[in-house]
Amino acid sequence: MKRFGQVIKVKPEYLEKYKELHANPWPEVNRMIRECHIENYSIYYRDGYLFSYYEYTGEDYEADMKKMADDPMTQKWWKETDPCQTPIEGAAPGEWWADMEEVYHLD
Repeated sequence: MKRFGQVIKVKPEYLEKYKELHANPWPEVNRMIRECHIENYSIYYRDGYLFSYYEYTGEDYEADMKKMADDPMTQKWWKETDPCQTPIEGAAPGEWWADMEEVYHLD
């Protein structure tokens, strides 16, 4: 299992829409997340930033992320959520959610 922490900005004018979407996520999107071996997934908000945490339990992260990106329902979901977000300063070119470095973990 590999843990991931990521960060992105949320546009203030879209914060309530973003929260509403995630209060009622589409079942097909949740199913695809699970099919792609993502578990214990959470998103937190603070001062204009969204922070996510999840655990990847699969064997081929790149293939699973491609599977998710190719899924039509996930693409529709992202058309709803992407306008709410903007990458942080310092994100790599083409990076949407920026990966964070884990500096401490207690089991």
